[in-house]
Amino acid sequence: MPELPEVEVLRRSLASHLPGARIESVDVHDVRLRERVDTRRLRAAATGRRILALERRAKYLLAHLEEERTLVLHLGMSGRVTVVPADAARLPHEHVAFTLDGGRRLRFVDPRRFGLVLALPTAGLGSDRHFASLGVEPLGDTFDGDYLRRRARGRRGPVKAFLMDAGIVVGVGNIYASEALFLAGIDPRRSVGRIGAERFERLAGAVRTVLARAIELGGTTLNDFVDGEGNPGEFQIALGVYDREGEPCIACGGPVRRIVQSGRSTYLCVRCQR
Repeated sequence: MPELPEVEVLRRSLASHLPGARIESVDVHDVRLRERVDTRRLRAAATGRRILALERRAKYLLAHLEEERTLVLHLGMSGRVTVVPADAARLPHEHVAFTLDGGRRLRFVDPRRFGLVLALPTAGLGSDRHFASLGVEPLGDTFDGDYLRRRARGRRGPVKAFLMDAGIVVGVGNIYASEALFLAGIDPRRSVGRIGAERFERLAGAVRTVLARAIELGGTTLNDFVDGEGNPGEFQIALGVYDREGEPCIACGGPVRRIVQSGRSTYLCVRCQR
């Protein structure tokens, strides 16, 4: 599932194509996404309006339009958003397409249909139900070890689940949580109630480092992800533990282990992570 780095890579790749472009028409070919596409509302919000700016909040891509409207896109598990020539052949599972001036088309393709395409008023966007309960941005100024320590107070669950809780910090999915905990030397099964201030600071730094590196390498493409120009990411070649069960740890040479937490695979080195 695309996480924060992939959506940030997508935003950056579209930044040279979309701001300033006018949406000439909106075609909805299939309304069946995680939330049914409201065709009338989408067309009313977008048609004829220029795209002013692109922003990312958590795993949502936000395209701010003229007259205080915002397009909200979420890739779900298999979504792709790309800019192509307006006359490019329509792809299977191309649910929504925005025809832009200059002979271009912004298309949203999602075979598994867990993504979102909706239009919201820009004012009060943060209070919308999709955003109101989201935690802090891990690359923002308010995220540090002290923030994690304060949010962990009174909790006893495993640190990996804590790190993946979008109500605490957004965008740290399964891959990036495993990688950050490995870099910080913390066992993903350790209770957050047994982590001290110094280790929380190390963990916050590791989260920042892993996410920044993933963005630098264009995100992680294990299956579907590509940026707005159709390019896959390359962070998968730099993974320390994720999906490396049985391979030697890059730090100590011991075997990488796979365990299951809350139904999801977790990878760790039991020698390096305590």
